Amino acid sequence: MKPTHIEHIGIAVKNLDAAIKYYTEVFGFECYAVEEVKDQKVKTAFFMVGQTKIELLESTDAEGPIGKFLEKKGEGIHHIAFAVKGIEDALAETEAKGIQLIDKTPRKGAEGLDIAFLHPKSTFGVLTELCENKNI
Repeated sequence: MKPTHIEHIGIAVKNLDAAIKYYTEVFGFECYAVEEVKDQKVKTAFFMVGQTKIELLESTDAEGPIGKFLEKKGEGIHHIAFAVKGIEDALAETEAKGIQLIDKTPRKGAEGLDIAFLHPKSTFGVLTELCENKNI
């Protein structure tokens, strides 16, 4: 596996509107998309920063992954995502190297990407997401 770039950095926030306002007013970034990913119980907002995206994540359910993260750790960086080609092969290769997978097969994420997560217990405490855009 060889990631092509950092796809995005995910940041958990309690209030998406307030966080969008911060990134818009303080840094002058433009929020180009807001989307709800119902199966992940999250609402997202995206900003481009050069070649990399910032993804803001607001929980839509306290029992969802972001809700639990906010309860346990508070607001802040939630994950880093790397773009890969051939996400299924990347997962198999990663697992063969002894990395614990959260997702053994890809699922749909925001912006229509195929996504899968690697467990932070195997990645030095960093929740790591692999992403593939199969539409390009």
